[in-house]
Amino acid sequence: MPVTLSSVDFPKKPGVYLFKSEKGKVLYVGKATRLNERIRSYFAANPDRQMIPELVRKSESVECMITPTPEEALMLERELIRQHKPRYNSMLKDDKSYPFLVLTKEEFPRIMYTRHPPEGSHRWGPFPNVSAAKQVMQLLRKQFGIRDKDCRGKDGCLSMHIGLCRGPCIDPEGYPERVKIAMNVLDGKANELIEQLITQMDEQSEALNFERAGRYRDLIRAVRSTTGQHVVSSKVYRDCDAIGIAHKGDLAAIVIIHANDGIVKGQEVWPMLHRGDSSETVSAFVSEHYVNRIPPRLLLTPTPMSDGTQQWLSRRKGKSVEIRTPLRGPLVTLQKLARQNAEIQLERLFNKTSGSLEQRAADEGAALLGLEQLDHIVCFDMAQLLGDERVGASVSFRNGRPHKKEYRKYTVKGDAMDDLRMMREVVERWLKRQDEWPDLVLLDGGQTHLSTISKLLEEHGVLGRFELAALAKREETVFRNDQTPLVLDRKGRVMVHARDEAHRFVNTFHRKRRSRSRLQDPLEEVEGLGAKKMQNLLRHFGGRQGVAHASLIDLKTVPGIGPSLAQRIHEAMQQ
Repeated sequence: MPVTLSSVDFPKKPGVYLFKSEKGKVLYVGKATRLNERIRSYFAANPDRQMIPELVRKSESVECMITPTPEEALMLERELIRQHKPRYNSMLKDDKSYPFLVLTKEEFPRIMYTRHPPEGSHRWGPFPNVSAAKQVMQLLRKQFGIRDKDCRGKDGCLSMHIGLCRGPCIDPEGYPERVKIAMNVLDGKANELIEQLITQMDEQSEALNFERAGRYRDLIRAVRSTTGQHVVSSKVYRDCDAIGIAHKGDLAAIVIIHANDGIVKGQEVWPMLHRGDSSETVSAFVSEHYVNRIPPRLLLTPTPMSDGTQQWLSRRKGKSVEIRTPLRGPLVTLQKLARQNAEIQLERLFNKTSGSLEQRAADEGAALLGLEQLDHIVCFDMAQLLGDERVGASVSFRNGRPHKKEYRKYTVKGDAMDDLRMMREVVERWLKRQDEWPDLVLLDGGQTHLSTISKLLEEHGVLGRFELAALAKREETVFRNDQTPLVLDRKGRVMVHARDEAHRFVNTFHRKRRSRSRLQDPLEEVEGLGAKKMQNLLRHFGGRQGVAHASLIDLKTVPGIGPSLAQRIHEAMQQ
């Protein structure tokens, strides 16, 4: 279905926009000082370009990415056009590029202003403000005497005599230090130089040399402009992803910005279900996003990630992956850009979905499993500790959202000690109370859980009345009868959410049961019975009931339990 103006909601900010086809192919990339005004022109009755009606007709969606300034929107547009080569971008498909400032890799480095940096050189840019970049280059030459040409051996060159070169070919002393200072300035650490220029400007102003003071003022502006142009480009951006998140209620938008080769390459936008913990939402996104793609060398996150996440990403990449939550420097700027774009995307999502994100997740899950719908899910999970307080639980999801009125808790009544038999008992009790079948019964487990419950359903004559699946935590794999195991991506997030909610619910129930039993547990009062010995004791007899029915002779056979301790245990359990 062609995109319409009513489906496009852009902010009054500078940035780039991308028209995309039904299959996600980029058809056109544009830039704008005010995105909202520019996009409206594409839907005007009399568009200003002949290609616009065809572009709109062939586009399924329009995405945007904001930038701090229009100049940076220009740079990002250029990069995205070079990357995607959109069909309708005819004017910018040439090899035109913006200039770089370069320090060559030589014994005495030269500073250069070029569109084609030499191999192995230190480079800064590209710079859309060409004039400011040229001014900074001249300032660095004058301030620090950085040479700009290969003049080795030319004694007494003009540049040296007029103060634009320190003549390292004649007297190299101190030149490497000057180069380091110039590199710091280009890295954005220009405060010292700016302070010097401000002092000189004030001196000239006090001496009433206003023309010269004006020149210093222009230099200060040039330095600030050039060293500040590192939002969409910076030499530290090497194989880097920056994640930004914004949320409102249960809805979150995550933006991931990709940067490499010193420049931002583009972004992806993902809607997420948010349950109040940004760290948890970002962690869930990372585990989903990189399960089927290679992680970057550097991942910037808005909140710290666990060591386990870093280790998993490193295994996925085959080499070390660094996760950082930056506090300063150009990486902070990139992180801020991701967050700002997430905030914009959140508003667009919120206006579009109006609470339908959960239903969309359910529909995507249904399509993934090949079902007509997935509007009702029931998920089971079990919990125990060494046979103690054996419990189970089921949670219900309606239209992709938790339906807590249908949550159920179960205390295992049989003598089963393993999860399989415990789950069989719980599911069987659930079956006997049903007058409505769900679209999917989901088990927290693997192939063995699926086989066990399939036999149970067959015994009750209900196998095939609803879809049955088991979801293993290992790589989020779904097992179904007569189906190839399926590793879930983001389209299966409703099933992951249901499994995680069942896990949370049953463990909360289990913790309450254990805390209540501990208050009445005579074993807790036995002198000399520590945690390790208690574990051995419970494992030996299969739980507290087994200990209660054990004789004194039986208690003495437990490793680590001596005669006197056995006597105290026996007396405590008889009271």
